[in-house]
Amino acid sequence: MNKRGQVLVAIMNELHDLDIAREKHWYRIPVPSVERFLKERWAPEWLAFYQTKEFGDEGYAVNYFARVLDICEVTRRELFPDETEGKKAGRKYYQLMLAPLEKLTQPILSRRWRRIVFIPTTLEKFAHAVEINDLFDDSPLEDRLWAVLKLLGIRAERQEFVNIQEQLYALDFAIYCKEGNLNVETDGDTWHTKPERIPLDNRRDNDLETAGWKLLRFNTKHIHEQMAEYCVPTIQENIKRLGGLTDQAAITPTVDSGTPLDWHQLMLFDSAEPVGRLKRKKRRKRVQ
Repeated sequence: MNKRGQVLVAIMNELHDLDIAREKHWYRIPVPSVERFLKERWAPEWLAFYQTKEFGDEGYAVNYFARVLDICEVTRRELFPDETEGKKAGRKYYQLMLAPLEKLTQPILSRRWRRIVFIPTTLEKFAHAVEINDLFDDSPLEDRLWAVLKLLGIRAERQEFVNIQEQLYALDFAIYCKEGNLNVETDGDTWHTKPERIPLDNRRDNDLETAGWKLLRFNTKHIHEQMAEYCVPTIQENIKRLGGLTDQAAITPTVDSGTPLDWHQLMLFDSAEPVGRLKRKKRRKRVQ
């Protein structure tokens, strides 16, 4: 089984969509959205919902999940036959047929009330997640740095999207400070060395700098071999220069570079056992 298609966290911003999932046991995702955002992470075996502010006390959190039993392509006309016929009637959706909804014993919260659309993740990460940032599953380098930032109490937002001059940029880590913001990027050894990436990266970096984002980049060697003596002090020094974190009065303690970081302590997802919030069940039907 491909772990990269295990769980999909999808946005739910309408009250009636929860009613449909609970009573009719299905959820819809536009076909173009799948082709644009989820092509390499499709199809999910589990679906979870990130609810927005419309849900009041349950908003900005993941509270409900369900096993995906089947997926079929349909039109909006087929989903909502009672709607007045219009331009939207022919729009195509993937209809995800669901088992009865289950509720997490502890919700997965968004600390900054983020608006996300999709987060493809693994069953293991979903079972262990405390907050939204624990769910992301794009890069082992990001996971490694995220574990350290959490341990040190440096609050960051992973895969934060910012709109600058009509360009939408995804930041590996966005750290919000009192006198500016910090963008921390973890660059793999091959992706950013491609010649075609250079002008795109230059434009991106210039736009972010112009908009007031201080940019830091760490490569594979930095993350794996120089975390304590280079990565962490560099991040902390820049946070200090930017006046400290917006929601924290003082900078967090530094890591003693003479003491190696204990990676068994830092890795968030080492445990093989789920924390008990997600009940594992025998799969009823394999999604193709």
